[in-house]
Amino acid sequence: MNIAYWIVAGLLALFYLYSGALKALRSRDQLRPMMAWVDRMPLPVVRVLGAVEILGAVGLLLPPLTGIAPSLAAAAAAGFVLLQIGAIAVHLTGEDRRITLNVGLLATAAVTVWLATVR
Repeated sequence: MNIAYWIVAGLLALFYLYSGALKALRSRDQLRPMMAWVDRMPLPVVRVLGAVEILGAVGLLLPPLTGIAPSLAAAAAAGFVLLQIGAIAVHLTGEDRRITLNVGLLATAAVTVWLATVR
């Protein structure tokens, strides 16, 4: 289970580090082709979402690596589950109905929660 956790959590962390960095650093015009919903959100909200994603990715990796409060990894993964539930709601209430990636990330985060609790 430990190896499975590191594979799944590592991939999830890489995705959220990348996605969070894009949201935190790029302009609305640069984000629009990838994320159609950015026009419906204030830019500070997009920036905060980016910061939350970066912190969550660190939370998946750092606590188990250091051995300090390793249960925080499960909390970070649970936060990603909640984040994706919100993302699916945002996509479904707007014109952009593409939620396949969000459902995949939701499932991956849920598996990460489970793996973090059984290790």
